[in-house]
Amino acid sequence: MKKKRILSGMRPTGRLHLGHLVGTLDNWVSLQQEYDCYFMVADWHALMSEYEEPSVINEYSIDNVVDWLACGIDPKKSTVFVQSEVRAHLDLFMIFSCFVPLGWLERCPTYKEQLRQVETRDLNTYGFLGYPVLQAADILAYKAEVVPVGEDQLPHLELTREIVRRFHTLYKTEVFPQPDALLTKVARLVGVDGRKMSKSYNNTINLSDTEEEIYRKVSVMITDPQRIKRTDKGHPEVCNVFSYYTIFAQDRQKQIAESCQSADIGCIDCKKMLADRIIERLKPIWIRRRQFLNQQEEIKLILKEGRQRAEAVAEKTLQEVRQAMKI
Repeated sequence: MKKKRILSGMRPTGRLHLGHLVGTLDNWVSLQQEYDCYFMVADWHALMSEYEEPSVINEYSIDNVVDWLACGIDPKKSTVFVQSEVRAHLDLFMIFSCFVPLGWLERCPTYKEQLRQVETRDLNTYGFLGYPVLQAADILAYKAEVVPVGEDQLPHLELTREIVRRFHTLYKTEVFPQPDALLTKVARLVGVDGRKMSKSYNNTINLSDTEEEIYRKVSVMITDPQRIKRTDKGHPEVCNVFSYYTIFAQDRQKQIAESCQSADIGCIDCKKMLADRIIERLKPIWIRRRQFLNQQEEIKLILKEGRQRAEAVAEKTLQEVRQAMKI
């Protein structure tokens, strides 16, 4: 049977962190076995928020791809490419922008959330408002039937489906599938300050951090706010540190919960054990990461071959769009 196609990407706006690993990369690696995967470096999307200092995009693009490969993305199984190197993304974005009502974009909850929470950048721009339209162009350029997303991205995917329906209604020709969501298995990983782990909040534990950096970051993580003294009994269900045990140390989860509730273990020791487990999880990635960092020409070749494969598919889609619109 022909494999269903997936399109997913990441914005190269900083180093990748544990949230990317458990929320996206682990999922991508497993999806390679079942789907025809297209994974893109979403540099146009990055520019929409980093337009004041765009140099970071080039800085982190290769670094992010190195992390993808180190975590198990296989360019022989998946197409890995840079979004801006495939022109069809912007062509479709322009076409869709002509008929997408402003109301569809202004009601998008993630747009409103970012405007409220991101204070370090001015996101009141035309480009950022149109972010979901470019996302739709990314997906539909490859006629992706499935899109791996978190719950916060579901409104964007539904807008993509609305764009498909509007295109088919306007031009009386069915070109695109209506992509389905494939929800990620792991919930949001909370950052060291208790908020969602995000580069924008500077609260991340990065995949490329050293052992010393991980111990330092874990040591300042917010714990149970009701546990003031070492002898106070803890409440693991509200503790940020304990939430990490459910992901990185499931075999210790029950024991740690009981020891916390009875005050047999303090937060300092609990954090030390958690840091040990995170480091244990990352060590194989660090080894592969160092190997790929020494293979820059190989990475350039992977991206070149990925661009060629992506371009062939996206340009064919764009031709079908032009035929449907008679332009």
